[in-house]
Amino acid sequence: MPPSNSKHQSPNIPAGNPNDVESIDAIVTAAYDEISGPPEKERNWDRERSLFFPGARLIPTAKAGGDGDLAPQMLDVEGFIARSEPILKNGFFEKEIARQTEQFGQIAHVWSTYESRRSEHDREPFMRGINSIQLFHDGTRWWIVSIFWQHESRQTRIPEKYLKSL
Repeated sequence: MPPSNSKHQSPNIPAGNPNDVESIDAIVTAAYDEISGPPEKERNWDRERSLFFPGARLIPTAKAGGDGDLAPQMLDVEGFIARSEPILKNGFFEKEIARQTEQFGQIAHVWSTYESRRSEHDREPFMRGINSIQLFHDGTRWWIVSIFWQHESRQTRIPEKYLKSL
């Protein structure tokens, strides 16, 4: 498969597989696929890098400091890889269970509800949450500009409307 050619490709970002970046569905599916796998699966971090626009951000909402308040943690792709790699080595399967997509011209926003398991055979997820994914089409391919997410908690349950695809 020839690499995706884009005017926004940079030497620091590997060319995307055309099958991964040809549509909103394809790029969201690729993002989930690449981080998921058993403990022995070597993650293809170049594939992960190829999905993100130069300067893209991955923003988990997590507890900051000792006070327990949630705050965004601003990561670039390399920071996300460094933060995630130790967790993923234990086995991690994240699956999209619902999606709502809105698009205007070359930009799109996806509300992607997910479940996370440590093994693909786990009956129940250990975590659920919502990814807010912003995308850009440069005329050649789709790029992820940012992913901002929050895990479900006892205090913040996933609303029913985000458990159904529209």
